[in-house]
Amino acid sequence: MSENTLYDDVWDRHRVRTLPSGQDQLFVGLHLVHEVTSPQAFGMLEERDREVARPDLTHATADHIVPTDDRSRPYGDAAAESMLSELEANVGDSDIAFDHPDTGRQGIVHVVGPEQGRTQPGMTVVCGDSHTATHGAFGALAFGIGTSQIRDVLATQTVAMEKKRVRRVEVTGELDDGVTAKDVILTVIRELGTDGGVGYVYEYGGPVVEAMDMAGRMTVCNMSIEGGARAGYVEPDETTYEWLRETDAFAEDPERFAELREYWESIRSGPDAEYDDVVTIDGDAIEPVVTWGTTPGQVVGVTEPVPDPDSFEEGEREVARRAQDHTGVTPGESMQGYPVDVAFVGSCTNARLSDLRDAARVVRGREIHDDVRGLVVPGSQRVAAAAEREGLDTVFRDAGFQWRAPGCSMCLGMNDDQLVGDEVCASSSNRNFVGRQGSKEGRTLLMSPRMVAAAAVTGGVTDVREMSLVEADDAEETAEVTR
Repeated sequence: MSENTLYDDVWDRHRVRTLPSGQDQLFVGLHLVHEVTSPQAFGMLEERDREVARPDLTHATADHIVPTDDRSRPYGDAAAESMLSELEANVGDSDIAFDHPDTGRQGIVHVVGPEQGRTQPGMTVVCGDSHTATHGAFGALAFGIGTSQIRDVLATQTVAMEKKRVRRVEVTGELDDGVTAKDVILTVIRELGTDGGVGYVYEYGGPVVEAMDMAGRMTVCNMSIEGGARAGYVEPDETTYEWLRETDAFAEDPERFAELREYWESIRSGPDAEYDDVVTIDGDAIEPVVTWGTTPGQVVGVTEPVPDPDSFEEGEREVARRAQDHTGVTPGESMQGYPVDVAFVGSCTNARLSDLRDAARVVRGREIHDDVRGLVVPGSQRVAAAAEREGLDTVFRDAGFQWRAPGCSMCLGMNDDQLVGDEVCASSSNRNFVGRQGSKEGRTLLMSPRMVAAAAVTGGVTDVREMSLVEADDAEETAEVTR
């Protein structure tokens, strides 16, 4: 097993005891709650006449089911209204801080935690959502948990888990223009497989990862789950500290920031760290990528041909054939020109301010194709406000996009934002499973926000490197920004 890695260090610091089951009981530093997976857990607490142990370490928001257009109450969807009403009651009864849609702080759970400075190096973070791995970008151990575990954390502020192995994923070289963190993680999943990370957590490092901003690191860690890993993390560094310095938690308290930074700087894999596996990815060779099938691992570079199912190992050939039958792609041809009907910029993977800026650079001064329906859904109300101060909402609206209120939106189709029939969606989200975006006939192509924007403008998959990018003017670039 691994030794002296950040994972080992943080795990050991949070271990309360080893249980008879062989699992470790870990203290939880931050418990994030949303409206979909929490009602049953709160109900279990009520049945046992238990109270929330540490409401001060619990934070709630609404994201999965909230509408992104008409937010008048009650919501048109009765189930959505019921879930939000239950969350409102539960957090009110338990004195839990809640980013309600009326607060100006509401947003996707994995956007609001980092932007408020709640996610910090060396923490253990849990949430009833698989993409909790996002928070590992800050050097935290962050895990998605199930309903019974949510109950346990609410009642005891601890969770029982088995320790995993650690794989170091080293991304070398330098990314070409037009290549983003989304392309990096999709390439990692392509190389290692959607189940290649089973039994592991991933430690991401190397020159490419070190050069990423925090939004890029969050994108990479977010999709560790699609690679089968239990979690993913990046070691904290100056980029991490500069992000945290400006958040709510520290902007008005520089002394506390300085005190904690000294601790954060100790949260690193040691020079004598031993890993269970080390994998190297050549960052120089990565190009903008797009999925051709129905899993995030079925991906090719935009200039590469779609693979022939017969080129796969025997157990994977039929899976590839079924995926290609669903998407209607042709082996031997590239994905360039594959027509799209919907362009979606959003999700916990790619809905931060820098993602919106990336997409805006492509569409500024252009219009989306007549046959494309475009949606831009900011990751939080703060991201939306910052983007609007820069005029990004106007850029998208002028191009023909709909500018929506924050939420999970079309990523998973638990709201009104869904595909219709066999529509094809160019999506900056994290999963392209059949039915994921609301229609079993619909087809989802995962790609970066830049590539989504390029597809929206041209009406089909396009190599964004072939399009000129239009920079914002000086006034927009220097506008006051809220993360």
